[in-house]
Formats: sequence, structure tokens, C-alpha cells
Amino acid sequence: MSKTLLRFIKSKANPAPPSRLPLKPPIKHLVKDIVYILHNHNQWEENLETRISQSEVLASDVAHLVLDRIRDAELGLKFFDWVSRGPFSGPINGFAYSSLLKLLARSRVFSEVEIVLENMRVEGMSPTREAMSIVIQAYSDSGLVEKALELYHFVLKTYTYFLDVIACNSLLNMLVKLRKIEIACKMYDDMLERDGAEDRCVDNYSTCIMVKGFCKEGKLEKGRKLIEDRWGQGCIPNIIFYNALIDGYCKKGDVETANGLFKELKLKGFLPTVETYGAIINGFCKKGDFEAIHRLLMEMNSRGLIVNVQVYNTIIDARYKHGSIVKVVETIRGMIECGCKPDIVTYNTMISGSCRDGKLLEADQLLEQALGKGLVPNKFSYTPLIHAYCKHGRCERASNLLLEMTERGLKPDLVTYGALVHGLVVAGEVDCALTIREKMLERGVFPDAGIYNILMSGLCKKFKLPAAKQLLAEMLDINVLPDAFVYATLVDGFIRNGELDEARKLFELTIEKGMNPGIVGYNALIKGYCKSGKMKDAMACIKRMKKQHLAPDEFTYSTIIDGYVKQDNLDGAHEMFGEMVKMKCKPNVVTYTSLINGFGRKGDLDQAQKIFRVMQACGVVPNVFTYSILIRSFCKEAKLIDAASFFQEMLLKRCVPNDVTFNYLVNGFSKSVSHVISEKGSEFRDNKESMFLNFFGTMILDGWAPRSAAYNSILICLCQYGMFKTALLLSNNMRSKGCIPDSVSFVALLHGVCLEGRSKEWKNIVSCNLNERELQIAVKYSLILDQYLPRGTTSEASVILQAMFEECQSHSKEGNNIQISVS
Repeated sequence: MSKTLLRFIKSKANPAPPSRLPLKPPIKHLVKDIVYILHNHNQWEENLETRISQSEVLASDVAHLVLDRIRDAELGLKFFDWVSRGPFSGPINGFAYSSLLKLLARSRVFSEVEIVLENMRVEGMSPTREAMSIVIQAYSDSGLVEKALELYHFVLKTYTYFLDVIACNSLLNMLVKLRKIEIACKMYDDMLERDGAEDRCVDNYSTCIMVKGFCKEGKLEKGRKLIEDRWGQGCIPNIIFYNALIDGYCKKGDVETANGLFKELKLKGFLPTVETYGAIINGFCKKGDFEAIHRLLMEMNSRGLIVNVQVYNTIIDARYKHGSIVKVVETIRGMIECGCKPDIVTYNTMISGSCRDGKLLEADQLLEQALGKGLVPNKFSYTPLIHAYCKHGRCERASNLLLEMTERGLKPDLVTYGALVHGLVVAGEVDCALTIREKMLERGVFPDAGIYNILMSGLCKKFKLPAAKQLLAEMLDINVLPDAFVYATLVDGFIRNGELDEARKLFELTIEKGMNPGIVGYNALIKGYCKSGKMKDAMACIKRMKKQHLAPDEFTYSTIIDGYVKQDNLDGAHEMFGEMVKMKCKPNVVTYTSLINGFGRKGDLDQAQKIFRVMQACGVVPNVFTYSILIRSFCKEAKLIDAASFFQEMLLKRCVPNDVTFNYLVNGFSKSVSHVISEKGSEFRDNKESMFLNFFGTMILDGWAPRSAAYNSILICLCQYGMFKTALLLSNNMRSKGCIPDSVSFVALLHGVCLEGRSKEWKNIVSCNLNERELQIAVKYSLILDQYLPRGTTSEASVILQAMFEECQSHSKEGNNIQISVS
């Protein structure tokens, strides 16, 4: 039916006030026949004329009864048109129009609804209360809240009646969902004012909607007061009211009050539902009180309530967020045993948690398991995996996951692409990240300022400033406005490129454009000044920050302290450290490491060590740079025992050393050994507390070159502290440093393989090309290592070496000059 059809439907005369005919049997039969003809005859117009002509009733008098029984809006419009111009009709009354309105509204044909309302206005007819209630409810339920609100105010202003309670609640609920709480309050007051014994405009559900609305806005006391005010006035608070309040308090973080309400409702005889438990459990999840959660789950079980998947998902997510160990296999099995099937949200939560914990294989298996159970993955299934694989340098796997995602019909969005781009940049694969950006554009997903910022940051760190500037031009071309973070990144890029003046000009341009550079922008410029030794300019920048009401953060102070240290101005560094503490800005690992570096450069090792211990006492965990600087400082002063002690401490704390650490140790022990070993050689060898010193001293006294002794001592320690992969890499790099791995190197790596539980496959991992003499030496040093095992214990590595040595000896006795070779 054309939208214009109703414009030509006119009443034949001014309608009389509508009145309903009593449904006598002849009327019932007539209506039934008309409906049948409409549904079952193609040429229904002729059949209707015949049937109406046999009756004493006009078609217009029963039109509303017929329209109330039709569900097809198109057919209803055609019938209404026929009645309006038919030979057996009188003037169309308000009831017919109202019934047509109800049909059109229920069918969501809103364009025709507006035409009917306009025709009625022109004809001077009023729709019935029922019709307007259904129309406004239809608009509300369809999300067309503004139109529903417009009609609501029209009814309020124009007619003497008020909407029914169902329509009112529908609109009220949508207003609350859209957080239009003030309008909802005004409407609720209207409902209370118009509420009567015959025409109910407000009920329990109305009040419950308002309570939920107040809770959603954090106005919980207002919600409680509303319940108290309405108590007994057609409003009997039930469990739904308590659920809304408990949920509201929990979301606000006031679990104590929520728990008080939970106890109160039970004392008043209300039975908590699954929703009640779900709300209070959610509150305890945010608090991380898993003992309370366990008690509630037991209580649910005793009441015969089945924990639903939403509650389980909340608990699983909380356990991850609060750092608890989540055993995924046991968790899923437990859910199924309790009659709750994990859904895709369950798996997504576990995938995300496993990725955060670095358990990529587990996350992969979870995705496969979800697919195997017929669950449909979404972007939340893939995005954490993509980001995690990039973070661990497995960018190819991340790209394959993106491809798999698209093959399953999922469209990666800005977040998914952003995760891949970020991961690739972090992994140093900036060119791959730029390729992903091109694919985004091809697929109509436009990068935002955040993604451009990540790409520019990656390019700047690779000293590709021109390419970063080109990206800025591209942003402007596609109307993506750069934010303060983008400009801060470019400022940092200019500084890395040695163009401090250009960095300063860009910084000033940011301010001229009306942007606040923020703490990130100021920190970037301060870093540039400190890097160039312009400490006065850096301090001036801090004063400027403070005028803009920006408080320096730990990065600001750490940068300034490091700048002073590099200028050998320890007084200035110490003064800034004092200000940092005074301003209650917690020093971080960079702050402490810079100070340790300053005192180490000065040779004040006591002060350096004191700061290190203060750092640990404050709960700040030293990193590889901290330990490397301490090792360098003590090696420089020929205090090798302390240097070795710090090396073993870092291994004990699971801090993985790098090439810089190794170089400081090797160079320090090689250069200082000549005048130290003569005095402390036996002390080194007999030092059972320090594995490093024990092996280094033994090897020096056995005639090893200092560099070889140092490298092998490092390998021994790495393997014994469970860092076999790092040891294997160092062993492979030793040749390039002019140091060939030998029998002791082999001992270290063999022990490392065995400690990992891979003794049966050692031949596939460690190469061996040792003769009888070298094997004898290997056995000796392996037995020294066994001294660090419980008394009377022999390592698997020593057993393997002894067998190899005996095999070599037997061949030797047979007259064969043989060496054991495995690769």
C-alpha cells in the first residue's frame, strides 16, 4: 500500500461521537464472514459487497471489529480504503481509525501511523486510549524514544485520558536505559498524578524501573527512599527491588551495604534468586573476596539454585584480574558437572587470561575447544591471541589468526587491527604493521589517531622520521585529526633524530593549535633537553608544566635525575629525588637505577649499594639495567666477589641478563684477574656459596684463560638457575667473541638440558665433540656441580658423562684413538 493512499481517505461526513455496537450474534457472524473473505478470496471486494448487502449493518459500523481481527497491515489498509469509499458504508468513525492505528503500530508501519494520526487531526477525531497506548509502546519498543516522547506529551496536552500502564512502563524503561533519568522522573510523577482505581497508570514494575534508573545513576539512596515512599500505595516491594539495589551498590563498589541488604531481604522472608546471588557475587568479585564467593556458591547449591553461566564468567574474570591461578581444564569440567555449559564468553575470558599470563598454547587450545563444541567465536576470541602472539615475536602466527578470523566471516574491527598493529610495532616489525594499515584501508576500516600514533612511534624508534611525517600528512588527508599524543610522538621522533630545535617548534605549534601537550608532550621535550645536556631548559619546562597545573610524574623526575647524573651533577640529581618524594611521586626502577648509575660512575659503591637496598625495601623490583650497572660498577673497582654476588642475585630473582651484563662480567673478571687471583684464587675456588666464583677460581687455577673461565662460569650459573635458552644463545655467540666453547661449556649445557627434564633428547639439543682428555675434564667439573645437589645425589648429566668417558676409555684400550662426537 502506498504511503499516499491514506491521504485520499476522507470521512464522508463529520463523524458523530464514536459508540460501540453490542456484539449480537448477527454482528459476530458478519464480522467473522468479512474476515474469512478478506483472508481467503482474491476478489474479496465483490464478495464483501455481496455479503454486506445481505445485512442490515453498514461496513463502517463494523470496520473497527474487523480491523481488530486482522494481523496483516497491508490487508488492513486495503480494507480501510474499501470501507471509506464503498457503497455500503457510512462515515468512518474514530473506532475504525483507532483500530487501524493499533494494527499499523503492532506491525511497526510507522510512516502510515503518522498519516493516520494526521488524518484524524484534520477530521477532528480522537484516537482511543488503547490505540495511543499501543502506538507509543510500539515506538518505545522499537527504540524510537524521541517520537514516543513527542506523542506522550501530545496526549498529555490534548486528551483527557492518560496512557495505560504497559505503554507508560515501556517508555519509562527506555528513558532509563538511555540514562534520561530527569525526563523519566517527570514522567513517573505524571503517572502517579493520573493514577486512578479504574485507569491504572503506575504499578510495581513502574517503581522498579525508577529504582533501577537511580541505581544506574549511582543515586542509590534516592532509589531506597522511593521504595519507602511508595510502600503500601499500590507498591509492594519484592525481590526485584532488592536485586536492583544490591546490583547498584555492588557496581558502585559499596559491597558492605549490598551485603547488608542481602541479609535484610532474607530476614524479611524474601527468597534470593539466581539474579540476587549474581549481583552480590559480582560485588565480591570486584573486591577479590573469593572466600565469600565460595560461601555464596555453597548457599546457592543448598537452596537448589543452579549457578548460571553469567555468574561463572564473572568469577573466572575476577580470578584472572586479581592474579589468582585459573586451572582451565578443571574449571570447565566443574561447570559442566554443575549443569552449566560454558559459552563463548567463558572461553573468551579464559583465552584473554591465558594470553595475559603468556600461556599461548593454552589459549590456542581453548579456541580450538570452543570451535569443537560448536560455539561461534567472535572478535573477542581472536584479538587477545593476535596481540599476545605479536608481543612474543610470533607475528606470522598473529597474521594467520587474522586471516582465519576473516575466513570465518568475522570482520576485524579497529580494536583487532589495533592489537595486531601494536603487537607488530612492539616486536619491531614496523614494515609489517604498515602493511596491515594498508589492508585496513582496503577493507574500509580507517585507522584512528591511536593506530597512527603507534605506527609513528615505531617509525621514530627505527629512526625513520620522514616516514612518520608522511603518516601525519596522510592522517590530515583522510580527516583523522592528530591529537596531543601524535604530536608528542613526533616531538620524540625529532629528538631521537637529533633535531631538538624542530622538536621544540613542533611542541610550540601544538600549543598554538589549542591543544594541551599534556604530561606526555612535556616529558618528550624534557627528555630532549636532558639528552642534549640543557638542564636549565629542562627545569624551565617543568616550571611551565606546573603553571599549566600539570604535576610532573615519575617519568619526568626520572628523566631529570638521569640528565643530572650524565652531567655528573649528583647534587642536582639528589635534590630532584628529594622533591619527587616530597611531592608523593613514587620513584620507579628507572629513578633508582639512574641514581645507582650516578654513584657507581663516581666510585661511591657503598652509596650505590645503599640505594639498591632502599629500592628493594620500597617494593621496586630491579631490572636487567639495574643489575648490569651494579655489576659494571663493582667490576670497575675490581670488587669481583660483589659483582658475582649481584649476578647470582639477579638470576635468583628470575631477572634474565643480556649481552651487556655478560660483557661487563667477562671484561671485569678478565681485566682484574691478574692482581686479584694471586691473592684470592683459592678463596674463589673454595667459595661454595657463590657458584660463579667457585667455578671461575677452579678454572683459573686449572689454567683456563680468564675470558673462557668467565664465559663458562656464566653458562654454569644460567643453566643451574633454569635459564637454559639464554645459556644456549650465549654459547652460540661465544665464537664471535673469540671464545670457543669447550668441555666445561658442554657440562653446563648438558646439566641445563637435564634440569629441564629432557635428558633423553640431549643429543638433539647440545653438540659434543670431545676426546678422552676433554671428557675426563668434563666429568671432573660435572662432579663439582653435583656438590650443589643434596648430599649423596648424582645428576643425570654426570651419569651420561661418566658413560661417555668409559666408552671412550674402552675404545682407547683397544688401540683406537677415538673422540666422542655428537651433533
